[in-house]
Amino acid sequence: MAKLTKPTRQTVEKDDDILHVNPVVEWLLKEGWTATDSTTLIEGLAVRLVAQGIPLSRLLVFIHSLLPQAVGVRYTWNRDSGCAESWSAPYSVMETGTFRDSPVFAIIEGAKAVIRRRLDIPDPSLDYPILKDLLAAGATDYVAMPLVFSDGETHVVTFVADRPGGFIDAELDGMKEWVVVLARLLEVHTVRRIARNLLDTYLGKHTGERVLQGLVRRGDGEDIHAVIWFCDLRDSTAMADSMPRSAFLGILNDFFDCVAGAVLDHGGEVLRYIGDAALAIFPTGTSSYGVRRECCDTVTACHAALEAAQDAQARMKVLNQKRAQSGEPPLRYGLALHIGDVTYGNIGVPERLEFTVVGAAANEAARMEGLCKTLNQPLLISSEFRRCFPGEMISLGFHTLRGVGAPEEIFTLPADEG
Repeated sequence: MAKLTKPTRQTVEKDDDILHVNPVVEWLLKEGWTATDSTTLIEGLAVRLVAQGIPLSRLLVFIHSLLPQAVGVRYTWNRDSGCAESWSAPYSVMETGTFRDSPVFAIIEGAKAVIRRRLDIPDPSLDYPILKDLLAAGATDYVAMPLVFSDGETHVVTFVADRPGGFIDAELDGMKEWVVVLARLLEVHTVRRIARNLLDTYLGKHTGERVLQGLVRRGDGEDIHAVIWFCDLRDSTAMADSMPRSAFLGILNDFFDCVAGAVLDHGGEVLRYIGDAALAIFPTGTSSYGVRRECCDTVTACHAALEAAQDAQARMKVLNQKRAQSGEPPLRYGLALHIGDVTYGNIGVPERLEFTVVGAAANEAARMEGLCKTLNQPLLISSEFRRCFPGEMISLGFHTLRGVGAPEEIFTLPADEG
């Protein structure tokens, strides 16, 4: 068996020189990897390239990622501003001629080779509309390269030069070397960003934070004090039976745009959708895992929930006006606001968990919402909520909630407020 030779200091330094012959590769490995996000990484990289004498006037990276809200993220650095900025591209951008007729789209769709266009030569090839704009702005060279992630997905990085003659061959060869390293660093940031985005979208912002903090085991949770919001769309079963599935899903999404959208806009957390219903909370105070980042007293939480309820009602009014113009019947709904102690935690089976709130207060909110139809009121407020928030309200009398022993006094807002 051959003996392993222990490397000497001289051979280690020699190997290190070979590994880091490209100074940009060395920067990416020693400094670039410490960047906390893609924007910071791209800005630092661009500054490094300019410092090395590369005639870079613009650096652009497009990461194609299928997220609920965006088809990808574009990062752009311009020498004039010295800063990198990010922009989330909506799905609609994929249908625009500007994007579909771009080198970025060509590479994403399978053009694996580098796309280069010299712009300071006689009769330059301007086969992509973006090239005309760059030429008019004084660009002399344009290069687009694939950024291939470990899963085979292809993204794009583009470089624009404004030096006469554009990029020299040595600069282009160097780019091809360090772009591979850049792709790996961007992949780490992208995976982290997608994970956070999906957690926020499917679990909620604060619940997603809890998962990232490690609260992933069944039974992890805490007792919190919160305003509980429970709303429900009326007559949904009949609607589902009378129209195509896609049309009914559209109605549900319109409804949730109004009610859940109002919750989010006023600082609440939507915990779950239960068919045609939504459960949300407005936590009070602080909790050990930061359910609510800022301290929020009970009155403030109640006020936010009431504002969200009024906002939801206003949105539903606008939605029903649009439906009336199309000859469609109005959507009816019920909404209940309650406040109390609940357990906010992780329940289910080990293979399929979810965060939610459980406890008597959560059950009472759901029971109270069921009275909306009986009392012909879209918004009902509990006596406990009324005691915590001394705003003007109208009593609807005492009513027995299913599963609750003593009758509960129920309130609503005055007609000009509700």
